[in-house]
Amino acid sequence: MNLRELVSALNDFASLSLAESWDNVGLLVEPSPPHTVNTLFLTNDLTEEVMEEAVQKKADLILSYHPPIFTPLKRVTWKTWKERLVVRALEHRIGIYSPHTAYDAIPHGVNNWLTKGLGACTSVPLHPSTAPSYPAEGTHRVEFCADNTEHLDTVLSKIKDIQEISCLTTLPARVEGEEQTRVSLNCSQKALLEVVALLSQNSLLYHKTEILLLQKPLLPHTGMGRLCTLSEPVSLSDIIARIKSHLKLPHIRLAVGMGKTLESPVKKAALCAGSGSSILKGMEADLYITGEMSHHDVLDAVANGISVILCEHSNTERGFLSELREMLASHLRYKINIIVSEKDRDPLQVA
Repeated sequence: MNLRELVSALNDFASLSLAESWDNVGLLVEPSPPHTVNTLFLTNDLTEEVMEEAVQKKADLILSYHPPIFTPLKRVTWKTWKERLVVRALEHRIGIYSPHTAYDAIPHGVNNWLTKGLGACTSVPLHPSTAPSYPAEGTHRVEFCADNTEHLDTVLSKIKDIQEISCLTTLPARVEGEEQTRVSLNCSQKALLEVVALLSQNSLLYHKTEILLLQKPLLPHTGMGRLCTLSEPVSLSDIIARIKSHLKLPHIRLAVGMGKTLESPVKKAALCAGSGSSILKGMEADLYITGEMSHHDVLDAVANGISVILCEHSNTERGFLSELREMLASHLRYKINIIVSEKDRDPLQVA
């Protein structure tokens, strides 16, 4: 499979439009074409040790969950380890692709995998994703009523001259017993300013104007984080054992909520892979589960009676790669070899 076909298939698997606006996702390093991909190499973090493993295993494309290029590079030399990753990739004609938060949001992604550590439960996104486009053209709808006069015809003529106007319709209407014309149009944010400026020149039109925001529809089961409702309440100690087993961890970090104990029941758990403070903050739950949180965010949760389980950042993500391998193999119709890094590991350990 050539690289561009594979990238298109990966984008179909998880639309990059679902990634957070601050993220850096997609194809980050591209060898000169033509470039055929026979082996796809999966890793959570692309370190120099993992890069050497990819070279040894003759990878043609590395899918690194975390983007190894995040802040802009001003040069590509042998000086810093991230620059060296790019040099090594290009020397060995290896592409680099990163999905990051796009994989967090999809229904079959990282957060969905993390919920499986809780046992039987139902889950919904904490912050639902919206469709990449509006259900109709434009971002706003403008509606107003006016007497059916030559003045209205003049206004409509001027509106039609404004760019990014669509769905302009006029319908007869009765307002307070008087025959009038109801005007409706869709427009972009930029065109909205021009429409409002035009209508404001006539106070009668302006005071009868309604402006509606066209909301992008929510995507089902898609978004950041998950709020999980367990089928049956489980003690906090049992949840700890389940999470450690699911993530294959000998230990986790725990903060017990005010007034709670290890035997306190957990019915609702809010979770977010990676660094979940901003996603979990303010959510009503018995328990927060994430990789890492700031000290003060943990204090806030505990003060509100919410227990916190921290597993370290990449430990809440890395286990997903094995499941991802199977899903991608099926999605790509088993056309290429897919392997998971054996060198990829969390940088932190207990000493």
